[in-house]
Amino acid sequence: MAIQTLDDLAVQGTTLGVRIDINSPLDDDGSLADDARLRAHVDTLSELLERGGRVAVLAHQGRPGGDEFRDLRPHAERLDELLDAPAGYADATFSSDARRAVENLDDGEAVVLENTRFYSEEYMEFPPERAARTELVEKLGGVLDAYVNDAFAAAHRSQPSLVGFPTRLSGYAGRVMERELDVLGDIEATPEPRTYVVGGAKVPDSMAVAESVLERGLADSVLTTGVVANVFLLAEGIDLGDASADFVYDQGYWDEIDRAADMLAEYGDRIEVPKDVAVERDGERCELAVSDLPPEDGEAVMDIGSETVAAYGDRLRGPGTAILNGPAGVFEDETFAAGTRDLFETATEAEYSVVGGGDTAAAIRRFGIEGFDHVSTGGGAALNMLTGEELAAVEALRN
Repeated sequence: MAIQTLDDLAVQGTTLGVRIDINSPLDDDGSLADDARLRAHVDTLSELLERGGRVAVLAHQGRPGGDEFRDLRPHAERLDELLDAPAGYADATFSSDARRAVENLDDGEAVVLENTRFYSEEYMEFPPERAARTELVEKLGGVLDAYVNDAFAAAHRSQPSLVGFPTRLSGYAGRVMERELDVLGDIEATPEPRTYVVGGAKVPDSMAVAESVLERGLADSVLTTGVVANVFLLAEGIDLGDASADFVYDQGYWDEIDRAADMLAEYGDRIEVPKDVAVERDGERCELAVSDLPPEDGEAVMDIGSETVAAYGDRLRGPGTAILNGPAGVFEDETFAAGTRDLFETATEAEYSVVGGGDTAAAIRRFGIEGFDHVSTGGGAALNMLTGEELAAVEALRN
């Protein structure tokens, strides 16, 4: 069954529950440190308000017990600045006061309801039918006419605000959700050859992407970077030194070395590993050819080297598709930012380029790199799509 979009929704005078993902980094005082996720949803919210909708915004911030588990007042204030229509704030999610705030909306007005995760059941996962019977969905659903899900970044969760409402109400995909599904759900339609860059420190996730796209024939080549590359180098018998090997072991990734060895045995002609790496030596960046490893005692691999960047760049630029999933090194440290920055800048020269969200998108924002055809708003959700897994919130909209 096809998913309904805003093109299928009669908006004028309709009260809409709109789930977005504006979970953002915060400063110590609780103010927004980065409004990128809010800006991503401006098109959806603006369209609904311009078409005369009455919009109740649902979103979360942080995790229970975490430092960034805060209220959504600063998010509401920023949305009020970003939108050409009024956006208020209610410090409750489904109480009588919250429902009254929704019922009092005029056409073309919005209210941001309180952090959905302040409600304990929202941080639990349920089948859609059970989620539809939670207090949040039953009480708030009574003052809504329809539901719009624009929170692709949270779409892999089966939480009440994501799967309960479309079980009770007519559900529609917002523009962010629609765009993500169009691109990530149809990777096989992108230009060939397809080159995937898999890296970062979340090794099992990146390994799952690499294995899936190789197995399904979606990848003509997989370029390994970051800790993922270290795992493949260890699988090839390269001595990375105790510091890098211990990191892999301490993170519980030791079994991933066997997985990498199996992948090299089956798909070795399509997997590339670094030719050189960068370590910190006497406070400076020092590049070493892989053939010159191990490094000196205490030195850890922090980035790919310039020879690897050049070789990988030749694969990425020009005809075909470049798909990025994970940074190439410790990009937060300027000493080791070159691999990630240079590689990602080169990827914009591909015929078609896709960024898989999460830390990859954060690196792109940090460096101010532009020119990608699609930058995903989701980390875990993008990962699930790239590995062919279903997204709970998307299936709820579909069904």
